[in-house]
Amino acid sequence: MEVWDIYAEAVDAFKAKNFDAALVLLKEIQRREPGYRKAYLLESYIWNERKNLVREFDALSRLMPLLNPVTPEIQALAAHSLSLFATACRLLALPEESIKFSLLSAQMVSDNDAACLEISNALLAASGAENFSAADFRALYAEYKKYLTDIEPLPRRFFAHKKIRIGFLSADFFYHAVVEWSWALLTKLDEKFFDVYCYSSATKSDFVTKYLTRVVHWRDISKLTDLQAAELIREDEIDILFDLSGHTGANRLRVAEYRPAVVQISGVGYMNSTGLDCFDYFLSDKTCAANAAAMREYFTEKIICLPRSHICYEPSTNLEPAEPPCLSKGYVTFGSFNQYTKVTDSILQAWKKILDAVPASRLILKTNIFDTEDGKIFVGKRLKSFGIDAARVEMRSFSANHLAEYADVDIALDTFPYTGGVTTCEALYMGVPVVSLYGERHGTRFGLSILKNVGIEELAVDSYDEYVKRAVALASDWELLKILRKNLRGMMKRSPLMDSVGYVRIVEEVFATVLKTSQEKFLREA
Repeated sequence: MEVWDIYAEAVDAFKAKNFDAALVLLKEIQRREPGYRKAYLLESYIWNERKNLVREFDALSRLMPLLNPVTPEIQALAAHSLSLFATACRLLALPEESIKFSLLSAQMVSDNDAACLEISNALLAASGAENFSAADFRALYAEYKKYLTDIEPLPRRFFAHKKIRIGFLSADFFYHAVVEWSWALLTKLDEKFFDVYCYSSATKSDFVTKYLTRVVHWRDISKLTDLQAAELIREDEIDILFDLSGHTGANRLRVAEYRPAVVQISGVGYMNSTGLDCFDYFLSDKTCAANAAAMREYFTEKIICLPRSHICYEPSTNLEPAEPPCLSKGYVTFGSFNQYTKVTDSILQAWKKILDAVPASRLILKTNIFDTEDGKIFVGKRLKSFGIDAARVEMRSFSANHLAEYADVDIALDTFPYTGGVTTCEALYMGVPVVSLYGERHGTRFGLSILKNVGIEELAVDSYDEYVKRAVALASDWELLKILRKNLRGMMKRSPLMDSVGYVRIVEEVFATVLKTSQEKFLREA
């Protein structure tokens, strides 16, 4: 039997979800013809289906040398493979490699839309890179703009409505972190003054989606081209288009490039600049945007600086906090439920120092990389390379009821430079204090903003040394841990972070102001 016949059988087995049989066939192909590229790509599909990121990464790693030099006949396969590898690198906390391969993929894809998504993937990875400067971000913005030459903005128009029409653009209108930030904006704007439209490119739906379709003007743009979606927004005469995705997955930033709305804003779902001139504003707050010079370096948008929090948290549980586990176990348990992609070498070094300084302490890591034994082995090797005793680290897989597991955590440790968002809020809501590190870049200050709004700003620090000291000091004060466990939820509920009425009123004033400013500017220049 020829190799391509074996491959055809492997494809059939894959389609039938008979993955073990497909793997046997692919192994035979790789033995007989090691340079048969499609065999490695199909193998990566199988491991992806099985949610085994480490083995997917391994299959793609074996494919990468076979893509160089790239010939025209395999360019499409190469572009796709590079994109998959870039994503795998990002999810395995290898941001620099992810950026590199995303850029290579962008150069090979056949259309501008796909290229833009690859640059978005690079920018998302850059958010978690330790040494990524403003100049580095600007270089990626410039790279993105190379693939916008096919877009001609729609003619500028203003509308005379009795109510301001707000259009929210997102790929995440389902049970998702973005919805927990934006729920107040989506559902609580004053109906006497605002009409809310949702432009959804989501490819899945749930109870959140179904509710939104009943309470807003719902527009499914998942099957529309960017131009068609922009024309729909224009037909709806949207005054303010608010993008909630930024450079996260499946975004539709190219829709905004057509300038379908009078005013265009980004923020909430992405903590850095889009780098695109089509957005007039970025929604932030006085804590995240405290350094004006840094904002000018990193942002192309004008910053809307809210006086308190720029997000409003909507919790998804009524589960009550438990007592700190140290009281019954006799030792402190640290925890981080953040995505593994955010775990940098420097953070691991800091966690090592914290564990060493707090005798008998433990660390719980909970994220979906631990859904497989391969993931646990992969991370275990990395921890060992930093001198972290694996016996003191518990690796837990992702679960829908993860909030209940904060009962096993005394102190949560934030990541840096890509800090936690909803993860931080969830920990606090379950009574678990969070130690966070912040820098000058906007996205690094999210933890600081959350903690400051709750009233425990002292748990946010500006250096790794202080991060270690603060965590160690907190671990020595069990009475304080007990007090925080009892009071943090109430502090959150009384804070700007959960004051949905106050938050919405402030943002409503912002919406009215920026629309009026834009109209006045247009009249002056006409």
